[in-house]
Amino acid sequence: MRHISIGGVAYRLNAVERDGQWVARVEREENGRPFGAEWSGATEAEAMDGLSQWLEWQDEHQKALEALQAAERAYHRAIAGSAFANTAEGPTAFELQKESLDALEMARIRLDEVRNRKPQ
Repeated sequence: MRHISIGGVAYRLNAVERDGQWVARVEREENGRPFGAEWSGATEAEAMDGLSQWLEWQDEHQKALEALQAAERAYHRAIAGSAFANTAEGPTAFELQKESLDALEMARIRLDEVRNRKPQ
């Protein structure tokens, strides 16, 4: 059994041998509920390490997805707010929209980068 904490969440990893393969599972320590998928390996350490890497990736993926969703909401607010923008003060509505769209694109690129690193 291995205990790890990722993103402020405590997990308990267990591995069992099945038909010559080691299979690791993870549970949330707070409630003992299973989380995620099983991970197999030739050894107990390989299965546990693979599952740990997947948990780290999952946390990073969740954060990147949340950042994209926040950027989408900000972009929608910029579009909606541009109808009421006062062009005499501060940036123009177009500048605000462009800035929000650029932030949205950066968040999308970040999420794609994280997804491309998903452990196999």
